Amino acid sequence: MSEEEVDEAPAPASLANRMLATVERVGNKLPDPSILFIALLFIVWLLSWLLSYVTFDVIDPRSGEPIVVINQLTGTSLTTFLTGLVTNFVTFGPVGTVLVAMLGIGVAEHSGFITTGIRALLNVTSKHLLTPMVILVGIVSHSAVDAGYVLVIPLGGVIFYAAGRHPLAGIAAAFAGVSGGFSANFVPAALDPLLQGLTQGGAQLLNPGMEINTLNNYFFTTASAPLIVGLGWWLTDRVVEPRFAAIEIDGDAEDLPEMHDLTDAERKGLRWSLVVMVLGLALLAVTLIPADSPWRDASGNLASFSAPIMRSIVALIFFLFLLPGIVFGYVAGNFKSSKDIIAGMTQAMNSMAYYLVIMFFIAQFVYAFGTSNLGTLLALEGAEVLRSWALPPALTIVGIILLTGFVNIFIGSASGKWGMLAPIFVPMLMSLGISPDLTQAAYRVGDSSTNIITPLMPYFPLVVVYCQRYVKNTGIGTLAAMMLPYSIWFLASWTVFLLIYYAIGLPLGIQSSYTYP
Repeated sequence: MSEEEVDEAPAPASLANRMLATVERVGNKLPDPSILFIALLFIVWLLSWLLSYVTFDVIDPRSGEPIVVINQLTGTSLTTFLTGLVTNFVTFGPVGTVLVAMLGIGVAEHSGFITTGIRALLNVTSKHLLTPMVILVGIVSHSAVDAGYVLVIPLGGVIFYAAGRHPLAGIAAAFAGVSGGFSANFVPAALDPLLQGLTQGGAQLLNPGMEINTLNNYFFTTASAPLIVGLGWWLTDRVVEPRFAAIEIDGDAEDLPEMHDLTDAERKGLRWSLVVMVLGLALLAVTLIPADSPWRDASGNLASFSAPIMRSIVALIFFLFLLPGIVFGYVAGNFKSSKDIIAGMTQAMNSMAYYLVIMFFIAQFVYAFGTSNLGTLLALEGAEVLRSWALPPALTIVGIILLTGFVNIFIGSASGKWGMLAPIFVPMLMSLGISPDLTQAAYRVGDSSTNIITPLMPYFPLVVVYCQRYVKNTGIGTLAAMMLPYSIWFLASWTVFLLIYYAIGLPLGIQSSYTYP
């Protein structure tokens, strides 16, 4: 590299730093998501009072009558709201489903089953396949929620460093898989019931009896995994890592993390826990086959909403992680008594405290938004505007993806964003004939692709710290410039992939559709 090239090299990072500093200043002015939903609740009350005096000619498809906005500030409405405060929360779809799934995942994480499995995969991977394996493990790590951020990303740097490659490239690849590939997972995770519950709540503003399957995007997210792995592999090896050639590793060698081999106890525990997992899946498959299987509905169908197998998905996710986690804990010697199992569940619930606070306020907002009829009115009026534009459904979907990506820069919480957007996007697009399943898939693409470039994402500063272990002067701008190629390519390619997937008519997931009704 010439002297002139060396002098010019820092410019992109400096430009990215200035741009992100502006985004950070604007984003920091936004309130916490919980406060945001409190403000939205008051706005709904105020609008419902003002618009209750307005006559609308928009027809409510549920009743065939003109839409009437219900004033939420009357004595009757306020007392109804207060008496239903607890019920609104405890019956809010995402709350129970996510907590149940996290109980099982918490045991698997606390026992060491998930982290050991990740280390085992990385230890047996050849040097030439390090990049795709790191990205793939990052994608799968979503099943343990935060495990990817605290384990896979730093290990990405460790294994690249051990293989003689630049550690920042390993951190970039891992970050791209963990956060950029957040919705490209082929293993069901807590995110699935979380998004499904919010999507269903939005859909029921227009169709109160509508149900959404927890795995309504499963086939699409599974098909997306090879796309993200392949793109991430090419970007890491051909675009990102070559830029690090002139960047000196100046971290203190003794402080750099090490990659340890699995102990005999861990290998034994992993072997037996995987046996239990495979046997459990095989038993489930065998019991699904008979025509009179108790997993089927009264008509012998496995895929209907009333079929027990479909209503048990969250419970099955719970046991899929719980049983192997328990086996690993005892065999590897990490669990000494049943108290350790409960400790894992308790630790998982402790990590969900902030989520519960957000969900409480989202539940109250969704209730008021729906009861006031503002959600239906906004959806139908918005649908009329979009219908007047006569945009093809594909362009509408692209618009949802881009808008989600923009909002994601300022609001890092996936549940917070979708809790705010679902009551608007889902019924609005339903009115245009686009299904909630397709709307949710579009949201997931926009959300995942921009996670890795926003400093307001809670783990972004932590990734900067991981980089500083190797290159001391790494800053937010450095990391953003490092991840920007992934974000741009993921967003563009994944959007095109969804449009092709949609054009071909491949199923998005279980009991999913592209059109409504």
